[in-house]
Amino acid sequence: MTAPLLALDSVSVVHRIRGGGLFGHRHVHALTDTDLTVAAGETVGVVGESGCGKSTLARVIVGLQRPTAGTVFHNGRSLWETPARQRARDLGSTVGMIFQDPATALNRRLSVATVIGDPLAVHRRGDAAARRERVRELMSLVGLPSSVAGALPGQLSGGQRQRVAIARALALEPRLLVADEPTSALDVSVRAQVLNLLLKLRDELGLAMVFVSHDIQTVKKMSDRIVTMYLGRTVESAPAGQMPETARHPYTRALFSATPSLLEAAKPIPLTGPVPSATRPPSGCSFRTRCWRATDECAEALPPLAVEAPGHEYRCIHPVAGPADLVIQESS
Repeated sequence: MTAPLLALDSVSVVHRIRGGGLFGHRHVHALTDTDLTVAAGETVGVVGESGCGKSTLARVIVGLQRPTAGTVFHNGRSLWETPARQRARDLGSTVGMIFQDPATALNRRLSVATVIGDPLAVHRRGDAAARRERVRELMSLVGLPSSVAGALPGQLSGGQRQRVAIARALALEPRLLVADEPTSALDVSVRAQVLNLLLKLRDELGLAMVFVSHDIQTVKKMSDRIVTMYLGRTVESAPAGQMPETARHPYTRALFSATPSLLEAAKPIPLTGPVPSATRPPSGCSFRTRCWRATDECAEALPPLAVEAPGHEYRCIHPVAGPADLVIQESS
C-alpha cells in the first residue's frame, strides 16, 4: 500500500502562557494525541466549535506550528526530522494553504499578479516570462479577469480576494490543499461561489484537501470524511455521506442538530453545564461536562477508540444508537 499524503501520529500542541500567579505560567492544550491521515485525492473535513483546535491542526499540517509531541509525516517522511531548508522546499511545493481572511492574508501593497507569482519567485520556478504565463493560467483557473492583474487586493471584492488566495495556494501545483475556514469572512452571497470553485478545482486537479470549518453542513458537502474535534481531541471520524444518521458521538449529533435545514425545522440539542477550559481539561471524556448521556464512569478514563465500521471511529462509552438517545431526560 502507498503511504498517505499526510499522517499525524499522536500529535499534541501545548502552549505556555502567562498566568497562575505573579511569575506563574499555565499550559493551553490546543491539540492532544491527535491522529489523522489524508490519502491522495481525499477530502477530510474538520469540524467543531471555536477553540476546539481546528486552526492549530491546520497550522501543524502545513508546518507553521511544531508539535510539542508526536510526529507529522508528509509522503511518508517525518516533517520535523527533515533539514529546515529541505522542509521548506518540500512543503512549499506539495502543500498549499488558504487562510480564513483574505484581507489580512494578502500583502495589500503588492499587485494581484505579484501576490500570485510570489511562490514561483521564491521557489525559482522558471524565468520571468514563464512566471507571467503561469500567473495568467492561475487567474483564468480561478475565474479572475486579466484586468485585475495590476490591481491591489484592497481594490477587489472579498470573493475576488479569496480567489487570489486560492490561485496563490495552487501556484506550485500542490497535491494537498488546506483550507482554514475559507468562506467565513465572506458575504453569504459569494460563499457558494468560492465553495463550488474549490470543488471544481479539487476534481480537475486531483487535489487532496483538508477543509476546516465550524459549519458542519458545508463540511458534509465538501468532504469524503468528517473529523469532529472537541477541546483539542478528535472524538469521531466517519464517512461524510453517512452523517448524521450514523454518528455515534453525542457531540457530533449536537453539532448536526443545531444546523438549519430547508426540509425540516432544526431541533437543536441544548448543551448545558460548564464549558471546560483548555488550561484545565476535565478527566476522562472531555465532553462529559456538557453531555446529556454522561455518567460518573465518563470521568474515570479517556474512552477507548471504538470502531463502528471501516473508516468510522469514535471515543464514547455511551454512544448514540438511535433517535431515543437524542432525547434529554429531564430530572424530576
